[in-house]
Amino acid sequence: MVSVLTRIFGFNDIETAEDIVQETMYKALQEWPFHRVPDNPQAWLYKVARNKAIDTLRKQKKLVYNTDSVAAMALMEKNVSGKIDDLFLDHEIQDSQLRMIFACCYPEISIESQISLTLKTLCGFSIKEIAKSFVTNEETINKRLQRAKQKIRSENVSLEVPSGIDLSKRLQSVLKTIYLLFNEGYNSSVADVLIRKDICLEAMRLAILLTEQPATSKPETKALLALMCFHAARFDSRIDSEGCIILLKDQDRTLWNKELLQKGYSYLDEASDGYTQNEYVLEAGIMALHCAATSYEKTDWHVILRLYESLEEIKNNTVVKMNKAIVIGQVKGPSAAINEILKNGALEDYYLYHATLGELYFQNKENMKARQHLERAIELTESKPEKLLLSRKIKLIEAI
Repeated sequence: MVSVLTRIFGFNDIETAEDIVQETMYKALQEWPFHRVPDNPQAWLYKVARNKAIDTLRKQKKLVYNTDSVAAMALMEKNVSGKIDDLFLDHEIQDSQLRMIFACCYPEISIESQISLTLKTLCGFSIKEIAKSFVTNEETINKRLQRAKQKIRSENVSLEVPSGIDLSKRLQSVLKTIYLLFNEGYNSSVADVLIRKDICLEAMRLAILLTEQPATSKPETKALLALMCFHAARFDSRIDSEGCIILLKDQDRTLWNKELLQKGYSYLDEASDGYTQNEYVLEAGIMALHCAATSYEKTDWHVILRLYESLEEIKNNTVVKMNKAIVIGQVKGPSAAINEILKNGALEDYYLYHATLGELYFQNKENMKARQHLERAIELTESKPEKLLLSRKIKLIEAI
């Protein structure tokens, strides 16, 4: 609804679109408990939003009447409402979402601000969720959003899908945004829930939308969709009956969704046709090897390590370095992995840094160091499933 309404009011007035959506949801919360949920809730919400949009346009005097004729005024308002109705048709909603996500990824603002803006306006992320995605604080994200919106107003950015070179530039930001959206669902910042399938499915839906458009159906788009399919296929094996995380090495592979795996392999094949190296093809290739292995022990760690080395040349960040170090541990042992992580510098406020070191020190039989890092990881995460997993590891150390 925000995407559609922004096409009505303009990208510079996105706050009006967001206000109308909030008012629409509030009206539903007021009316539905006392009557009943409509047979078609979506249509009900669209109708209320449409009427509120017309009222707002009237108050803003954007519906200007140059006649005193009541019949003429009614006809003019009917034409405007008809145009708004057209925007709520399925194909126009999809088009609005595409326009919105590409507009948010405006190249004159920083890549971090582009992604933050898209996550906030199109995907409905909270500031806290965005901050977790970027491994930063909420104040930094607020400042990014303010700067981005100011730039958009001053540049009078339009809601259009670019073409040619401009499309290629913005597509990278769009894909990064969708990936972060999926990651938030896959490892949720909500304390009580590890997986938010609705968010993961929304990210996959947006990626599918891109693959269905000739201009955006690129190898990297298909590779990202393949990567998400591989991850989503393992949903049912990631949490035990007590709500604790089950690591990849301990997952029941018979629970993996074969249909999603097959879709992942298919998208990866398409992405690899006329291969051009990009981060999503490499990451999807790594996950494809994990998923193809009949057991954790039979994983082809040497090939995965080579893929991580190639990925590091393109995407030289903390997460890639840590994942590469874990693979080095499988090939050369935990000591080599620990040295690799420490070589890259300490990340004292990042819980995965401490959780990873805690696991590696435990494998290396350095239990005191393992416990220190695991306890620090517990302090740094709000996720109950993660805390439970880390606490179980500490209990294993105590039992030795």
